[in-house]
Amino acid sequence: MADQKFEFQGINHLALVCRDMQVTVDFYSGVLGMPLVKTIELPVGMGQHFFFDCGGGDHLAFFWFPEAPEGIPGVSAPRGRPDQGELSSAIGSMNHVAFAVPPDKIEQYRDRLVENGIECTEVANHDNSEFGLSAEMTDEVYVRSIYFQDPDGILLEFACWTKAFTEDDVAHTPVRANS
Repeated sequence: MADQKFEFQGINHLALVCRDMQVTVDFYSGVLGMPLVKTIELPVGMGQHFFFDCGGGDHLAFFWFPEAPEGIPGVSAPRGRPDQGELSSAIGSMNHVAFAVPPDKIEQYRDRLVENGIECTEVANHDNSEFGLSAEMTDEVYVRSIYFQDPDGILLEFACWTKAFTEDDVAHTPVRANS
C-alpha cells in the first residue's frame, strides 16, 4: 500500500500490572503454557518487568510495583466476564486481552481451562444478530471465543476468527462523544 503511514508487524508487547509476579508466572507459564522469555529487575527497587511469549512473535508483559494501588473493578477493568454482567471499563483502561487460538481446538482449550480450575464462559459464537451471539455455529458467526480471568482479575479471551472480513463488515458510523 503506497499510502500506508507506518509498517505494522503485529503487537510487540502489551504491558499490564500484576499484584504478585510469582503467581503471574505460575498462571501464564504454568497454566496457559506461555514461555517466560525475559525478566528485568527495575532499578532502585522499583519492581520487576517480565515478558511471556504469546505466539506469533507477540509478547505479554507484566510489571510488578511494590506500592501499586489496587485496581477498581468497573473502572480500571470490567467487573467480571461478559456472562457475569457489565463489560464496560473506564476511558483509557485496558478492557481485555484476546489470544488467537486455532478454531478446531477452542472446545478442547475450554475443557483444559476448566480442568485447571479456571472459571470460564461457554464457547460464544459472535455474529451480527441483535445481541451479537448465536446459540450454535452458523455461516453468520465471525469469531468464536471463551472468556476467563487471570489471578488479578484481568479479563482474557481465547478467540478464533471463523471467516474473512469484507467491505460489508465496516457498516457503522462512529459515534461522537457528547461535549
